[in-house]
Amino acid sequence: MLAAVAVIATSCCNCASRSREVKPLTGTEWHLVQIMGRDVDKSADSYNLLFSTDGRVSGVGDCNRLMGSYKTDDKRALELGAMASTRMMCPDQQAEDEFMQMLSRVTHYEMDGDMMLLLANGELVAMFKAVPAGE
Repeated sequence: MLAAVAVIATSCCNCASRSREVKPLTGTEWHLVQIMGRDVDKSADSYNLLFSTDGRVSGVGDCNRLMGSYKTDDKRALELGAMASTRMMCPDQQAEDEFMQMLSRVTHYEMDGDMMLLLANGELVAMFKAVPAGE
């Protein structure tokens, strides 16, 4: 009887989600890990975003620096303004173009621990992972 109570108690426990601290959108460096359902294996110097508390977003694509503005609300709507970027020809220009196009489609975001999910009208378009400070 005691074993059955223990099994029921642990199955109802939401311990895993409680141990995963949700990272804040702003002030966290986000590195792309998946785009349009495909895993991304890029260097730490590429495909990242940083949202500032002043409504500005900056980052790097494949090789170009990018910057722009964003708006969000308490329902996690996310509107990225027109993004400006440097104009170097990248080693993987097609991937850079896909990254920029994906950003222009984003309408919402969700958080799951150290992961940020970007959505376009309910469709998952990208996943980013928070990078611990100092890495």
